[in-house]
Amino acid sequence: MSEYVKQAPEASKAPETGGAGPRRVPLTPGARRALEAAGRLFYERGIHAVGVDLIAAEAGVTKKTLYDRFGSKDQIVVEYLADRDERWRAFLADRLERVRAPRSRILAVFDASRDWAERSLPRGCSMINAHAEITDPAHPAYAVITGQKAWMLALFTDLARALAPRRAKSLGRSLMLLHEGGLVAYGMGIFPDAIDHARRDAQALLKAAVRSDG
Repeated sequence: MSEYVKQAPEASKAPETGGAGPRRVPLTPGARRALEAAGRLFYERGIHAVGVDLIAAEAGVTKKTLYDRFGSKDQIVVEYLADRDERWRAFLADRLERVRAPRSRILAVFDASRDWAERSLPRGCSMINAHAEITDPAHPAYAVITGQKAWMLALFTDLARALAPRRAKSLGRSLMLLHEGGLVAYGMGIFPDAIDHARRDAQALLKAAVRSDG
């Protein structure tokens, strides 16, 4: 995995709601197949709508095997969301490694989100969708959801610091709002090219931020 994902300055800090992060389980090849089936079902049908029986049937394993590997449905949900988060961070890190200019690195996040959404998010952001179903902070997957968004905010703030150091915190929050709004509008099909629209607004915001910061 990219060094940026592992060592991003503020983004590497555990969010307040997540602490050290949820417990993870090692995945055997069979468990990985079960997780792939569960992830597809959770994303397409919703977490609450999918039971362990269906996951087992889709994966071609027994319920006992699922419980032996994961312990509970909640743990399967944790692994599903954590896996998507890890894959997104690796995808984004690869994109960020290709650019060096501060403004280009910020806009690269929007470009990466658009491409990731087109290939992996036909129903919108998996974290936002999951949060609509999992609202209890005591649920073990809650920290994965909020932690991913806290990581994105920290990433935007860190990237903004290289462009407009005195406005980094405010600019990071504004960029996060544009990014997440673009994802929500994309997932709901509100209007075409929602993430590109958010990118254009971000570009205008960056120009204004540089002028006021200087």
